Amino acid sequence: MKTEEHIINESPEISIGENISLLKKIFKAFPAFNHHNYRLWFSGQLISVIGNWMQMIATGWLVLELTNSPFWVGAISALGSLPILIFSLFSGVISDRFPKRKVLFIELTGAMILAFLLGFLILTHTVNIYFVAIISLLLGILISIDNPVRQAFTVDIVGRESLSSAIALNSAMFNGARVLGPTIAGFLISAVGLAGAFIGNGISYIAVLAALFFMKVKSTVHPIQNHPITAIKEGISYAYSHKIISILLLHAGACSIFGWSYATILPVIVKNIFHLNAAGLGFFNAASGVGALVGVFIVTLFSKKVRPLVFILIGNILLVVSLILFSITTQVYPALFFLFLIGLGLILQMVIINTTIQHQVADHLRGRVLSLFSLMFLGMTPFGSFQIGYLAEHLGSPMSLRINAILILLFGLFLYFKRKELLKIPAN
Repeated sequence: MKTEEHIINESPEISIGENISLLKKIFKAFPAFNHHNYRLWFSGQLISVIGNWMQMIATGWLVLELTNSPFWVGAISALGSLPILIFSLFSGVISDRFPKRKVLFIELTGAMILAFLLGFLILTHTVNIYFVAIISLLLGILISIDNPVRQAFTVDIVGRESLSSAIALNSAMFNGARVLGPTIAGFLISAVGLAGAFIGNGISYIAVLAALFFMKVKSTVHPIQNHPITAIKEGISYAYSHKIISILLLHAGACSIFGWSYATILPVIVKNIFHLNAAGLGFFNAASGVGALVGVFIVTLFSKKVRPLVFILIGNILLVVSLILFSITTQVYPALFFLFLIGLGLILQMVIINTTIQHQVADHLRGRVLSLFSLMFLGMTPFGSFQIGYLAEHLGSPMSLRINAILILLFGLFLYFKRKELLKIPAN
């Protein structure tokens, strides 16, 4: 029989052994975690993106408090995305031409400064809608640089062999932060005011900047001899002539304009239909974040068995049905469930589109093609924000959601009729 001393002495060994075994299982399931640089990047990004979501929620609520206008909520959201439409193609050239780690460090430092500035303006009671518009525009310029560079940087960290794992983990991280960020923002706004969310976001940038500082990675740079405009044309021509990439980019744009647009008027719906405060807005955003997080794990578990086209079509149908149901309900708990399904439907499509494009594209054109993905996914959001803000102002928020649902369904049908090319893509 074991004495108490034996049990005490053996317990740490069992605990350590179990922990090592668990880590091995995690690294086997997600090979990207085998890379030290990626573990740094993932941890730093997680904290920073939580802060980004805090600021996103706070911005929508701030605009609503300043103007009480669905149109202005949509306009500010569109203004923040407009630079992506204009500059993202040039960002692809930057990604292919310059060291990505340095570009990201400079861009993220600028975003941190803007977050602190907006928090300061709120604290000193000098904020107005025009300051918010200018800061949103400047932040949009930085984001237009960030996205293509960040996605191409993933390959530098993990290589092609762990790329699918890294993309899935990035999506899981982003959507996990999407659950935590809005919830924290709601409580912060209720407890200390809107400034707390912006200052909190500024502080969160320190984590990702530290991760970049301590990384030891050599970014792949492909010298481009051509003029930047010629280089951009080369990327566009390649994507347009690639039957699979061109179809997927078009669908990404449709998801951006008619799918993600619901988030623009969510503050209006929460305040005017459900009569909730900023904390309620946090929970509504978190619900779609949970759905998206579940979607990432579904893709991770079944991507080797299910073809990409199947994921995209299922996600499209789920998105359309849940948007319509969300527009009908006036009860909080059904609304949260439908938002969960909206997040799930969107992410099933976007993760697969991103992963498939990354695997299809040639390395020397990766930055430029990913800038096109950024253009379609994020750069199209001004159109989505403007159109849904305009529709909500004139027809009401519920009707605007139904119209968007019908339009995204039409793009899903287009994808189905183009299935011949997409069926060539194997499960991966």
